[in-house]
Amino acid sequence: MSDTTGQQTSQQPPSPDGPKKAKKPDRPGGGILVGRPFGVPIYVTPTWFLIAALITWLFGNQLSNVLPDLGYTRYLIALSFAIAFYASVLVHELAHTVVALRYKLGVRRIQLQFFGGVSEIEKEAETPGREFWLAFVGPLLSLVLGGICWLFLDLVELETVPGVLLAGLMVANLVVAVFNLLPGLPLDGGRMLRAVVWGVTGRPMTGTIAAAWAGRVLALAVLFGLPAIAAAQDHGRRSGGQSLLDSALAAVLAVVIWNGAGAAVRNARLKEALPRLAVRGLTRRAVSVPADTPLAEALRQAREAQAGAVVVADGHGDPIALVKEAAVLQVPEHRRPWVAVGALARSLEPGLRISADLDGEELLAALRSVPASEYLVVEADGAVYGVLAVSDVERRLSAVLTGR
Repeated sequence: MSDTTGQQTSQQPPSPDGPKKAKKPDRPGGGILVGRPFGVPIYVTPTWFLIAALITWLFGNQLSNVLPDLGYTRYLIALSFAIAFYASVLVHELAHTVVALRYKLGVRRIQLQFFGGVSEIEKEAETPGREFWLAFVGPLLSLVLGGICWLFLDLVELETVPGVLLAGLMVANLVVAVFNLLPGLPLDGGRMLRAVVWGVTGRPMTGTIAAAWAGRVLALAVLFGLPAIAAAQDHGRRSGGQSLLDSALAAVLAVVIWNGAGAAVRNARLKEALPRLAVRGLTRRAVSVPADTPLAEALRQAREAQAGAVVVADGHGDPIALVKEAAVLQVPEHRRPWVAVGALARSLEPGLRISADLDGEELLAALRSVPASEYLVVEADGAVYGVLAVSDVERRLSAVLTGR
């Protein structure tokens, strides 16, 4: 079990099909809404039911060795353990949430899923010290919960249902705390390592890269180390099915850690690049033509003007539509003299005019607000500056995220 608490920023690039409409707030990313503490929605994803069933089965089988008189009731007790354990994971996530809200970073949601919980924090911490405490508070609360369970163990008999449940919760919370303190992204320990390197070097990107590579090393260690440790503890007596399950869980966890480390680097690169993502540097020069202009003629005028876009204008020369590049490419060359550009254009709806002064997060927010493949770029006085193609924005972001 692990808690892969993630800090996801709001700067996401447009999709290859253009910016997507915002999802409904009640079910972002799927899952069942179970509450809104501090105004933050908590969702239980379908994968949680899989891990709850797995915990119920494994813990129930272990109960038969400790309390053999329980019979099939042991699975009901095991299910209550699974629910109680994820309640403690929720406390872990709420700790991150409270600190994030205290620092005014914003929290989009909390998800309980297959490998623990995820707190989706909207902004990065402004200082390495805040980043460190934001990450550390989760494992700290897990350690506190484990300690509370240990204290209550003195009040009950160990070989009873309360004793077994408290012992299980104590061990589980300690495992969550220790695992999350491992120094590799996307775990809390990785974010703490990032904060330390950031504080020493003064560069958050350097901290991210160091913690991400540590996370990749950790993923390999999990992939090969967890099955080996499990086999060694059982002195090689584990069944083939149990060994296969150990390997499968280790592989899934390793993939989650590896992908999380990579995502952290991509988000950091995107954050660094956003201030340089300006509309003026991405806009294509455009030519204006009437709607009944043959496509071949419009393209000829665009070539002569060294323009990369075509705008449809009315009788007064005012822009009324944008010719879609994808539609142009679908028209065979021999048909272009017979197809009017108006048939290949999208009307200038509200939201398809954007300011030439937009950049960074404001630009991405404008693209997300109204999905389209092209936008008319205008100056403050309404004069046409050109056309922004989403494909150009995506290419620039892709180059940033891949380090090209």
